[in-house]
Amino acid sequence: MLGIFKRLTLLLRAHIDQLSWQAVMLAILAHMLVTWGLLLIANEQALTSFSTYFYYYTVTTSTVGYGDFSPTSELGRWVVALIQIPFGLALFGVLLGKTGQTVTYLIRRAMTGDKNFAHSNNHIIIFGWHDTRTKKMIDYILADTKRTDRRILLAVTEQMEHPFLTNENVDFARLTSFTDLEELERVAINRADKIIIDGQDDNQTFTTALRISRLVKSECHISAHFLDETKVEMLLEHCQNVECSSAKSAEILVRSMQDPGSSRVQEELLSTLHGDTQFSLAIPSGCDEMEFGTLFHHFKHDYNAILLGVAHNLSAQNMDLNPPLDYKVNAGDILHYIALERVLTNEVDWQSLAK
Repeated sequence: MLGIFKRLTLLLRAHIDQLSWQAVMLAILAHMLVTWGLLLIANEQALTSFSTYFYYYTVTTSTVGYGDFSPTSELGRWVVALIQIPFGLALFGVLLGKTGQTVTYLIRRAMTGDKNFAHSNNHIIIFGWHDTRTKKMIDYILADTKRTDRRILLAVTEQMEHPFLTNENVDFARLTSFTDLEELERVAINRADKIIIDGQDDNQTFTTALRISRLVKSECHISAHFLDETKVEMLLEHCQNVECSSAKSAEILVRSMQDPGSSRVQEELLSTLHGDTQFSLAIPSGCDEMEFGTLFHHFKHDYNAILLGVAHNLSAQNMDLNPPLDYKVNAGDILHYIALERVLTNEVDWQSLAK
């Protein structure tokens, strides 16, 4: 008996899997119309008005049965007993099964990274997965409480499930390749606002940066991390919109030896989790020319922030670090500063600083 029940369950599940949502909804709609028509013929006027019938049909078919509405004629009772409840219960079971199947499917897609994110816009994409480093990067991004509210999309090529499923700010996509155009379209590469490339090795990082540098929008900023500094030089020859970083372990060790505490200063400047952090701020278009000294005193006085230097593009190539006080700063330049929290563009009275 148990074996027969299992076979019937599997058969029913197979039929539900084959049914589309359109077929389920059409079947329910047809059943509702047939039942309504038969109740109308049975002269059940109290049940056949639109609002009352929808309520009555839902409550009765789902077997909740409050009893506030029920057929009064003999024909009406036969319609409910033979047509509405038996077929309605079957359709209600199919609806619940289809809903459960769909929810499971969506959760499974989110876990396995098969979901399509082509609709995403102004998001952050992180290419690459590392057990500890990736989690730190996401923690640092989310710790910036005054950042622009962008969703984070983690893209990987490893066979793994969503490592941050409980974090509502992080989406997950598993790609076959970081250089395949169709796969990159699935993560909306052309509408991403910020991109971090942290591949399994320098070769993967290099090819990914080379591939996507011409696919992103002009204002998108790409950051790529390398171990081999020669890869940085090679990439910058071809991709001017990529900011490259490399391991500076030798420099950090020497600086810490010559100036004790230097490594701690760098740690504080890079982390948004505690202490002052290094930020950047682009001067909006339309601003008049300003002097670095005026900006320096204003930022220190009003925001307790220290200006470090001025860059002229997102990659900060040829940055003027610690320029003289009479150094001229213009619209479009990018200020790099140290502060406890980010200073937003609309928080600065640029016009008064230009006087």
